[in-house]
Amino acid sequence: MVGIALSYTTIGIDAYQITAECDGTSGLFVVNVVGMASSATKESKDRVFAAIKNSGYDYASKRYTINLAPADMKKDSSALDLPIAVAVLLCNKEFKVTDYRKIGIIGELSLDGNVRPVTGVLPIAIAAKKDNIDTLIVPWENAEEAAIIEGLNVIPVTSLRETVGWMKNEVTIPAAKVDRDSIFKVLNDFPLDMQDVKGQFQVKRAMEVAAAGGHNLIMIGPPGSGKTMLARRLPTILPELKLHEALEATKIHSVAGLSKHFRNGILTTRPFRSPHHTISDIALIGGGAFPKPGEVSLSHRGVLFLDELPEFKRAVLEVLRQPLEDGIVTISRAASSLTFPAEFMLVASMNPCPCGYQGSNIPNHNCTCEYGAIMRYRNRVSGPLLDRIDIHVEVPTVTYADLAALPTGDKSIDIRARVNKARAIQHERFQEAGIFNNSQMNSKQLRKYCILDDASHALLQNAIDKMGYSARVFDRILKVARTIADLEGRTDIHSEDISEAIQYRTLDRKYWN
Repeated sequence: MVGIALSYTTIGIDAYQITAECDGTSGLFVVNVVGMASSATKESKDRVFAAIKNSGYDYASKRYTINLAPADMKKDSSALDLPIAVAVLLCNKEFKVTDYRKIGIIGELSLDGNVRPVTGVLPIAIAAKKDNIDTLIVPWENAEEAAIIEGLNVIPVTSLRETVGWMKNEVTIPAAKVDRDSIFKVLNDFPLDMQDVKGQFQVKRAMEVAAAGGHNLIMIGPPGSGKTMLARRLPTILPELKLHEALEATKIHSVAGLSKHFRNGILTTRPFRSPHHTISDIALIGGGAFPKPGEVSLSHRGVLFLDELPEFKRAVLEVLRQPLEDGIVTISRAASSLTFPAEFMLVASMNPCPCGYQGSNIPNHNCTCEYGAIMRYRNRVSGPLLDRIDIHVEVPTVTYADLAALPTGDKSIDIRARVNKARAIQHERFQEAGIFNNSQMNSKQLRKYCILDDASHALLQNAIDKMGYSARVFDRILKVARTIADLEGRTDIHSEDISEAIQYRTLDRKYWN
């Protein structure tokens, strides 16, 4: 008799159905695993048969062949342990299943038969729902994550014996339930607030513009001026995270094994990732023998913060070009090519010089850096990368008066309300164009939506002639000016919008020339 159980494996951030088949023929005890299983997956046979024995089930001394279909798909997942064990027990007529095609099974087995949690449960649950699977058996630690998908009967199990008991109708296990209303209540519930930042009103304004148009931003200032504090509060003023965006982002974190840290198994606020400057290009962009998402994909629908930008390896920074332009990361291997989503806001910070105090008036902190050292420090960040950052803003040292004063300025909820109004204008403008904000406009859309009057033309021409801006910088200025006009509720771009947008090219104006 052939035992059959359905399961799933993840490739990239998507899940695909796997059929675990087991056949036993007379002979010496041998287990062969076929069907393009990785070496790690082939090792599961030892765990599976140890778990079967230690769960109190006997298996005959046979020659077992375990097939993982389809055979042309690479499998690399410990989540196949439990379905393989079920297939073996079905093969040995331990119990029967009326219709295996309606039950999906995932879980890693320990040697004593207990079930351990696995990664990638959310994309598996989404795929199971799409495949019309009625019931999904998962480790109990993963149950909330899977139960987010409506219409799927999620059965949490703790052991192989409990799984078999439920399939034999000897054990009753309540289906996992998630209160979706409570999830909606905690969506966008931030412990931080922009009002916590004292002073820095010009920087807060720049961050509001960046959030309203989806623009990338870099902050330049001395140590202790509040760059990191400001960056961590940027997600609090971005548009509210919608449920479909939360599921989309959680899928990526689930595959990376990070969803276990989320309340109710789902990401409830826009992600904020801040990798250390020693990160490798593979860790940043994603990859590996079996490609996994990197930091840029984990920042999808949120913020990627690169603190001390010049300290990152130049080769690492250069790999950011494709995701910044296309919103995706493509990883090619000999056998296949995978694409990960990477629509994020890039926020970076840097000092004006190696010591950090050039141009500041902080007592006892005079800049001692030589001109050559300063230029080498600044040139670690390439011009093409800076061209892709729309807004450059200086972050001055906070004065004592600001530090001693009570919190002032708008709260995050008030800033977000203005951002939402500007985004609503952009949504209506681009509803037929397939884009969502001003930062995504192409040349044709710039000509259509960024019409300038004579005063704006003269102001922009004067700035470009004096500063030698590239064509890409010209487009960035127009995009930012369009966002500033949207924040003010204006249909046309005025000269003051162009003037403010030009002020947000600090590095072009002061440091790199």
